[in-house]
Order: sequence, then structure tokens, then C-alpha cells
Amino acid sequence: MKNILVPLGTSSSSTDTLQYAIDFAQEIDANVYVISIFQEFSKVAGMAKVNTLLKEESENRIDDALEKVDRKDVSVIAHPIKGGVIEGVQRFNKHVPVDLMILAQRSNSVSEEEYLGKTTGALVKETNIPVLIIPDGTRFEKPKSILMAFKNGVFPKKSMLDPMRAMLKVFNTRLDLLHVHTPNTTEEMKRLSVKLEKLSSSYTTSMNATTYQGVLENYKAANPDMICVVRRKRGFFKKLWEKGAVLKKEFYTTKPLLILGVQEE
Repeated sequence: MKNILVPLGTSSSSTDTLQYAIDFAQEIDANVYVISIFQEFSKVAGMAKVNTLLKEESENRIDDALEKVDRKDVSVIAHPIKGGVIEGVQRFNKHVPVDLMILAQRSNSVSEEEYLGKTTGALVKETNIPVLIIPDGTRFEKPKSILMAFKNGVFPKKSMLDPMRAMLKVFNTRLDLLHVHTPNTTEEMKRLSVKLEKLSSSYTTSMNATTYQGVLENYKAANPDMICVVRRKRGFFKKLWEKGAVLKKEFYTTKPLLILGVQEE
């Protein structure tokens, strides 16, 4: 894991998220790329001056955040990026392959009832970059244990597990697997990938209606420092993110949430 991306928002938690990313990067020997995205308007009708002001505002947001964090000995590279949030992140990823994106749980614009705001929810839904979502006010600590919940135990792409593998190696973290069997789980999905089995410290199966219900049932017993889930083309988490924002009553955790890349069905 070499490149960590932090899209800088406008919320008060943005600085905390950036500091978390820097502390994380220091432990794992990675670079941190900070981007602030601004929407550029058409240059007709005198909008060029407005675009200049928007770019300056984006640059000032980056400068202000960098002044408030301790960069330590981490390489922190900052760029203002024009365009939409999704487009900007995807374009950046083409030039600098991103191994992990670290996001704030929510922005200032969302209510206390929401777990993920629309921007964070959209980045989870519309990109296939591994994401680590940091709850408000969370300071970096090496995770001693990770609970990984999944429905399909087959992981054909070794690279899908790279963020997990890097954390386990550097932090000496315990990985507890929770294989949730639902009413529509096939026999093939009940298999467990050898790649994943070799990384784990424990393996538990659970029969539940959804993966999330399996997490709720086993969360207290596992008491993890981090939760890991997998993007899927269909399923509980995908349904949640169809709306963009995610309500706390639908999904909520006070622990960092690692979301791996899309798993084939």
C-alpha cells in the first residue's frame, strides 16, 4: 500500500480525517495525496473570474488543513482538482493509482440522523477504490482486531484483499471472519477462499437474513477495533447506498469501516 487519497471536504472533521490518514501512512510507509475538488463553470459571460476565485478557495482550503496537522515525516502532496467529486477522484486515480481512500463519516451538511452523507456515500457507490471511513473525532490507533463480514466466501482476485493484507502485516492485527449465510446463499458462496483463510485468526458462520444482521448479532462478541465489509453488485450494502446518504437507523458503527472493492456475484 503506497498511495492514500484524502478528498478534503468542507466539514470541521476534515482536518481530523487528514491527520488520521497521515498517522496511518506513517505506520504503513505510504504517501498521502490531498485533493480539494471545485466545480468549474463555463467560461462564457465573465465566469472566468468566478472560476479563478473557486480555485483559490480550494487552494486555501488545502493550505488551511495542512497548517492544522502534523505531517510528521510523511510525504503529503496536495492538489486542487476541478470537476465533480466522482469525476475528480476517478481522474486522479487514473494518474496516481490509489490503494486506499480515507473519508470522513459525514459532512457538515447532513443531519445527526445520517451515518454517511451524500458525498461519502456517492464515493463508496460510484468508485471501486478501497475505502476507510473514519467516525467523527476518531484518532488513529493500530487496530488490534478486525471483524470481516461477508456473504460470498470466494475471492478470485487476490488484489481485493491487499488493503487488509497490508494492515495485518504492519499492525500485527487479528482477523476474525464472519461468513454470513442468507436464504439465497449458494453452495459455491459457502466456500471459503484459501487466500482469505490464510490471513484469518478465527472463522465463524452465521445464518441471517442479511449480512448486516449477521454483523449486529456477532459484533459484541467479537468486539473489533475495525469492521470490514465487501462491495457487491447486489446485496444489503449496495441497497443502502442506492440512496446516497445512509441513515444511522439503517447502518451505524462507531468503529472505522473498511470497504473493499467490488466482489463478483
